[in-house]
Amino acid sequence: MAQIKPLFVTPLYRAPLSEFGDGVEISELATSCWSIAEDDEAGQGWCEKNGYSGYTSYASLTDLPWRFPIFADVVASLDAHVAAFAAHLAFDLEDKPLTLQDIWINILPEGGTHASHIHPHSVISGTTYVAMPEGTSALKLEDPRSSRMMAAPTRVKGAPEELRQFVYVKPDVGDVLLWESWLRHEVPMNMSEDDRISVSFNYGWG
Repeated sequence: MAQIKPLFVTPLYRAPLSEFGDGVEISELATSCWSIAEDDEAGQGWCEKNGYSGYTSYASLTDLPWRFPIFADVVASLDAHVAAFAAHLAFDLEDKPLTLQDIWINILPEGGTHASHIHPHSVISGTTYVAMPEGTSALKLEDPRSSRMMAAPTRVKGAPEELRQFVYVKPDVGDVLLWESWLRHEVPMNMSEDDRISVSFNYGWG
């Protein structure tokens, strides 16, 4: 009898941010995100110059945990989540744990998108979700084998999730999603009239 088993699985970690530590008050985190966005003239300028819809602190601020204590609390929780995910991935980290490389705010208004990309030079990347209004976009993940499927037919409608070329994940407010940094992903257009707010981050090793 034929046997079929999945190989080279692409894992996605999902859990409430508050699962580790004392928890983070999401409303306070949202207020902090808005406060930083309003004061960050360098970030606003970068977004305007580069045609980025909305706001991101990616190119302007590297010290969020120092500026606002709540971000230090977020990082403390993320450290535990990342350690749990790394253990699941069976990484041999020797005596050097994965550590935070950078963390930044994303605010996408109606019509805003974030094009398909990866996070080079990192091991684990992810996002925690601060505001996900009704109708806003999910996270779109791409099968990493896509570039090698030149002659493959499309999948039938309703194909099992693990066989689809793209998977859409709709996180809840307060969720944290983690994936290996080579996994290509994007944020499709925000169709909601309200802003989509998230905090993204990278962890590295060595």
